[in-house]
This record gives sequence, structure tokens and C-alpha cells, in this order.
Amino acid sequence: MSQTISITAIASISPLGNNPETIWENYQSTNHCFTEHFLDHKDTLVGKLDKDSSEMIEALKQSDSKYKSLDKTVLYAMAASRKALQNAGWTPNDVFGINIGSSRGATDLFEKHYQEYLETGKAQTLASPTTTLGNISSWVAHDLQSSGPEISHSITCSTALHALLNGVAWLRSGMADKFIVGGSEAPLTDFTIAQMRALKIYSNSVEAFPNRAFDLKKTLSGMILGEGAAVCCLEIGRKENALAFIEGIGYATEILEHNISISAEAICFQKSMKMALENTDLSEVDVIVMHAPGTKAGDLTEYKAIQKVFESDLPMLTTNKWKIGHTFGASGMLSVEMGILMMQHQKFLGVPFAEVQIPRKQIRKVLINSVGFGGNAVSVLLSL
Repeated sequence: MSQTISITAIASISPLGNNPETIWENYQSTNHCFTEHFLDHKDTLVGKLDKDSSEMIEALKQSDSKYKSLDKTVLYAMAASRKALQNAGWTPNDVFGINIGSSRGATDLFEKHYQEYLETGKAQTLASPTTTLGNISSWVAHDLQSSGPEISHSITCSTALHALLNGVAWLRSGMADKFIVGGSEAPLTDFTIAQMRALKIYSNSVEAFPNRAFDLKKTLSGMILGEGAAVCCLEIGRKENALAFIEGIGYATEILEHNISISAEAICFQKSMKMALENTDLSEVDVIVMHAPGTKAGDLTEYKAIQKVFESDLPMLTTNKWKIGHTFGASGMLSVEMGILMMQHQKFLGVPFAEVQIPRKQIRKVLINSVGFGGNAVSVLLSL
């Protein structure tokens, strides 16, 4: 990469909490964070926000009359962005861009408005302006009183890392010096879970670890949905206060045979990883935070792609979805946060039911993978 990009702050809100100390402690615990969600008279496991985060979001919603009509995806993004801005030491006087996306957008609010339309034949005035995809970054920009460009997009589950790619492109082009990038998702609605069930990829497990993400021996798919948001602050140059540096970026798109298909050896991941690592000795990669959503095919194909790229010398492999569920568009940035925490604490966070791996002496470089429907893969190499 011709110009160094620094990550000067990262902030999140998820089932693990909303501050780095709590998040790290919860990552190290083998207890899962899944709670029950009522759906069609059955108990469905989902990754809900912890109590403190839920109360924080409710306080944010009540803090301004204009915020009361906003969807949770917007409120989550606002909360994470406020923290990231503060942690980076930026002020509203700084000119910075914003790119925060979502796979599903205003899921909860859209379903409520549509249900009301089916029952009454009428739509509320705010139904359209509060459910558009551009609603996320524009409200974050309003809340932070920023004056830079604001962008929202959806590239399904790789949305957050595509936001990072876009931020890097803006910084390297010289059109901006600072960018907030990330993703937000609140998909815990009956219809969204019903869609996952229709695909036959949702977990019905009652085991101690119901989402067996990166369990290559599982016989059934076991994905569980989670909610949350994560954003990071990017700056051009090698900053002294950087949490990590972006060493490489890669992206690729699968040639589709089916609407949700990915090839047996995840060609898109092979291409995105090779692109991100083109200037790096493969032996220097210490950890890969896999996309690994918990589906039988998804986990296995990504693993095969990693084997193709790294052959017999595999880095340590992990994922966070066994702990928080699949947060769709926010998942990639939550994986970035996990990677940064491992480098900061110099401790590998493994999957408790995966095969034991030989630990590296140091964690200096971490590769983050993400992919969504349509085979849109992104790989990002982080370093200390």
C-alpha cells in the first residue's frame, strides 16, 4: 500500500457491551451471550445487546425529540460514532467523512410501518424518510455536526469492510484526511429470522454453544443472528496514537451459480486474501479472524480457501460469531475490533470447541475476512 492508513479509534455496541474492558472480559469467558426471542410461539436464540447498552440506546433515543422516530440501526451507529470520535480526539470542527452501511437497514421500523400499512392501507408520514438506507450516515453526520462527505451503502454481510475500503480510497486519493467507517445492524425481527429459517441455516441447537461457528465437524448449519454496530476512525499517515495500521486490503466477487452460493473453495476469499497479502510474507500473518457465520457450507468453504492460500502453514484461526451471533453488515468491523484487542493484549481468542491450535509467540499481524450474499469478499490486513 503506497500510503499508511492509521486506525486511531474503534468503538462498538454489541452483546459484549460497549467499552473495551468489558468487551475483552466477555470475549475471554466461554459463556455465550445469546438470549431468547419469541417467534411463532417458539424460543429462538439471538444475540441481543447487553442491559447497559440497551439502556444507553434508550437514553440516546429520548435525548432529542427528533431521535424518537429513528430505527435502532441509526441509534446504534450514532452511539458507536460518538465514542469513536471522542476516543480519536476529533472535534466537530475537524473535517471528516462518514461511511456507515447496513445489510438490512431500518429493519424493525420498516416491518412495523409495513404491518401498519397492511392493516390500515395507509402509511405514516415518517415511514419513508426514516427507513431509507442513507438515513444512517446522514443522522450520524447530524449528531456529530460534521461537514465532510456522508455515505451509506449495503453490500450485505461485508458492508462494514466495504466502508473501510471506501474510506481508504478517499484518504489515499487526497480528498480527505479523516474518515469514520463501519456498519450497523438490528436484524432481530420475526420476519428477518423467518427468512434465515427459510434458508435452513438458522440454529435449532440447545447445546452449550448453540452457534457452532468454525466447527468444521458439525452436520447441520447453526447460524444465530446478533445485533450491534462498530465504527473506526481512519487517518492518513502513521499516527502516534494509532491502535493499528492497515497493511493491505483485498476484495473480490464470486461468479454466482445461485443467489446465495459460494464456490466449494471460496474463490472470492482466495482472491481477496491474496490481494491483501501481496506485499506480505505469509509467515508473518499470525491470526485470521474468519467470517465463519456458523453455516455448514460457509465455514467449510472459507477454511478451504485459507488452506489454498496458506497451504500447510496456517495462521491461528478464530471467529467471534459463536459469541455474539452474525450481525450482518456490522460483522466485519466487529471482527476488526476483535483483531485489535488481540494485538493489544497479545492474547489469542480462540473458539472453545474448535481444534486446539499452536499459539504464536507474538500477534503482530491479523487478517480480517468478510463476505456477503453475492460473494462480495473483503480481506483487510492489520498490523501493530
